[in-house]
Amino acid sequence: MSYKIERLKVNYKTLEDFKKFKEYGVQELSMIEDLEANIIENGSESPFYGIYFGDNLVARMNLYQVDAKFNRYFEPPQDYLELWKVEVLPDFQSKGYGTALVQFAKEFGLPIKTNPRIKSKDFWTKMGFSSIQYDMDRDLGENPVVWFPNGVTEQGSDKKA
Repeated sequence: MSYKIERLKVNYKTLEDFKKFKEYGVQELSMIEDLEANIIENGSESPFYGIYFGDNLVARMNLYQVDAKFNRYFEPPQDYLELWKVEVLPDFQSKGYGTALVQFAKEFGLPIKTNPRIKSKDFWTKMGFSSIQYDMDRDLGENPVVWFPNGVTEQGSDKKA
């Protein structure tokens, strides 16, 4: 099934839509604070994407492009996408909405890094993501998983599946 994924507007209607998610979701998945910060900053390029069912926002994610100079995960350093907070309302889960959002992110053709949320590791494995080991000066409490587009590989790394 194909879903229309839209870049969400940074406005107060979207803020109201987000409040529906906060009622159901794990607190760490809430994007309301991010949206409020973007409204205050009047950000023109929204990092928020979503899928509507009728007039209701039923699935959403944050998607940021990270410049290679800020890379901490890929060797050699390269631009990549940071995928945050994929969330689907309970009545719409297991219907392909989360998969559609991740597929949309993959269409940008850049490597993708995310941190699986509680009980979501199987979903990310099914979507073709794998765990990585990376050298950090300090532990950031992350367990990142990554996806590479065809033809792009992680070179010079001790990546473990």
